[in-house]
Amino acid sequence: MSERIRTHRDLIVYQKSFAAGNRIFELSRSFPREEMYSLTDQVRRSSRSVSANLAEAWRKRRYEKHFCSTMNVAEAEAAETQVWIEYASAHGYLDAETTKQVIELYDEILRMIVAMIHGSSKWCVDFQGKGGGKVEKSGVKESEETYFIDTDCPALDQELLLTPTSSNPNSERSDA
Repeated sequence: MSERIRTHRDLIVYQKSFAAGNRIFELSRSFPREEMYSLTDQVRRSSRSVSANLAEAWRKRRYEKHFCSTMNVAEAEAAETQVWIEYASAHGYLDAETTKQVIELYDEILRMIVAMIHGSSKWCVDFQGKGGGKVEKSGVKESEETYFIDTDCPALDQELLLTPTSSNPNSERSDA
């Protein structure tokens, strides 16, 4: 079911990554004090960076290359978080079941990010004259472009990102 996505907070992947970052914070509270400035700090930073980079990518989606670049950073931060969780598990700070749950959560987030990168043209907007209702610009003037509401808030079926096949780069390409 397609829904209009108005802000980064409407993105399922953002919601999942934000919840995952909060979960990481709670889990890392039990790490030993000697890990405060190393493992604890690193896993918290990388987990929070995923949702921060998703928000930044969403605001930069008028530039497809910048969108993809920032989404790649979010992908790297999610993978880094998995590594820190594996270290925490290896040192006995997390039990096997908790580790498995967190890794699987980040696997899902990673699949969604990769699917968005591969389908970036659907997520990005074109302020070069496409779309519906005209919006008067206010505030900082970037150029003499006309902005459109319909293309700025795409209506997409985000549930497709949750399917494992959506991470296949060839599944949505017509040029392959």
